[in-house]
Amino acid sequence: MNYFKKILRYALPYKMYGFLNIGSNIFYALFSVLSFMALIPMLNVLFEKETALRVKPEWSGLKNLKEFVFDSMNYQITHLTDSKGQMIALLYMVGLIIVIFLLKNIFNYAAMFFITFLRNGVLKDIRNDLYKKSINLPLAYYSEKRKGDMMARLSGDVEVVQTSFLSVLELIVKEPLTIIFTLFGMMVLSPKLTLFVLIFIPISGYIISVIGKKLKQESSIAQKEQGFFLSLIDESLGGLRVIKGFNAEKYFLRIFKESTQRFYNISNKLLNRQNLATPTSEFLGVLVIAILLWFGGRMVLSEKTLDAASFIAFMGLAYNILTPAKAISKAVYSIRKGNAAAERVIEVLETQSTLDDKVDAEAKQTFDSEIEFKNLSFKYEDDWVLQDFNLKVEKGQTVALVGQSGSGKSTIAALLTRFYDVNKGQIRMDGIDIRDVKKKSLRALMGLVTQDAILFHDTVKNNIVFGLDHISDEQVVQAAKIANAHEFIMNLPNGYDTNIGDSGGKLSGGQKQRLSIARAVLKNPPIMILDEATSALDTESERLVQDALEQMMENRTSIVIAHRLSTVQKADTIVVMKDGRIIEQGTHKQLIAAKGIYKMLVDMQEL
Repeated sequence: MNYFKKILRYALPYKMYGFLNIGSNIFYALFSVLSFMALIPMLNVLFEKETALRVKPEWSGLKNLKEFVFDSMNYQITHLTDSKGQMIALLYMVGLIIVIFLLKNIFNYAAMFFITFLRNGVLKDIRNDLYKKSINLPLAYYSEKRKGDMMARLSGDVEVVQTSFLSVLELIVKEPLTIIFTLFGMMVLSPKLTLFVLIFIPISGYIISVIGKKLKQESSIAQKEQGFFLSLIDESLGGLRVIKGFNAEKYFLRIFKESTQRFYNISNKLLNRQNLATPTSEFLGVLVIAILLWFGGRMVLSEKTLDAASFIAFMGLAYNILTPAKAISKAVYSIRKGNAAAERVIEVLETQSTLDDKVDAEAKQTFDSEIEFKNLSFKYEDDWVLQDFNLKVEKGQTVALVGQSGSGKSTIAALLTRFYDVNKGQIRMDGIDIRDVKKKSLRALMGLVTQDAILFHDTVKNNIVFGLDHISDEQVVQAAKIANAHEFIMNLPNGYDTNIGDSGGKLSGGQKQRLSIARAVLKNPPIMILDEATSALDTESERLVQDALEQMMENRTSIVIAHRLSTVQKADTIVVMKDGRIIEQGTHKQLIAAKGIYKMLVDMQEL
């Protein structure tokens, strides 16, 4: 229940609905008992099993509560019978019972009405917090976790928490209140019979708890398996071209079928165990009713210690107690299942980000002089990707990073944008360690164009404006023109309002890249980071994109990561990297003249 206590804090903004639900449930429980108690005096008087009472009874304390209540109702029915006749009195009593049942159901609906706002409010807030947490967690978190598992937590687990959360509220309020009020009514009618019911309830509760003992563990396994096959769906759809190209459909289908088979087996165990709750509780309920019929029948027929009308009402109340008892048994199963889901949700919500802003972090608004990488060392896991890396980038300079794959070029971009934090050393901007700067303000100073143009299932315009406010159509068009994208955009069916499909699937590679450049141009940052921006393009697209990049980099500080060395010849400084270290540094002419690694790479590409 520790996880549910943490979930309960989400109910605080909706506590008014909770109080209204509790109030409605109190009246529901009260009228549930009264609906059966009202039958007793009517049966006794109308069928002449009790002497008519024509003297109004007087209150003599709680000790004689039962007699006072029944005598008062007897007096009213007698008065009605004498003045209006027996059939009118019967009509009045029938009307009273209808009104009591009507009020009972009105308050039952009111309780469900109010709890709906609380449930859905909790669901909305948890889902919002979970999504916020998922996009704020560092990239390192997702190198260890499957995206599908996060999707499962956002959808399935949160739904389970919502359903079981309602079960908790019923377990705390509605059903116990109904049982308490009913037991009170039964105690008034026959303490002896009620004692038997009180002995039975803990026994049945124990039997049900034994059945549901492994439910939480099995639920957790099922939810993890669901996360696995959701990840597989995500990976399959993302890599569909490769899967088809390598005829790997059967391989992925086999893995998916194995996962769904495991989920099928676990779900069968889970649901069969859960479904056992209803028949078990119902059988135990019928068993107690049967024993009550025998035991109570003896009190009426042989011992004469209980009148028939009270016995009928008592049996009605005993049956009335079965419904909340069954609901509680189902709620216990639901809570066990929900606790496993709540554990998975809370695990994400309480994950501490290693990249949180410091308390005293400053919001940097401008870039004024230089970026310095000082004695920088970094590793993702065990092996060092960068070692003792030192570099200064002056404002307005274009610095290119070149070298073999795995030499650490893209890691420099990831560290500068604080997607990761350095293990040793510092990255300083204008003399300030970027770890002392708020991430949002730091990233606001940077534009990023990557090898894979990340676009979204939206219009061309919204993909360019992405994340910016108060942007005019003229500004969007101007950014597109600088990125050499305006011409092809105007040839699309709806121009800037054309939906480009999932991940920009309706566009070519060059078109997608020019849109991502237009997005960076519109942001108009002082620092531009280009990570293999042209490596995936054909010659014609590369020429258009390179021209767009050169226009974009004018009067900006740029860090260019490139495999194609023809794209970096105009850079102010070219840094050649190998195994996380700088091995050469200079202009294109200087490095060619040095006849080192850079010249060898240029010669290989020309060849």
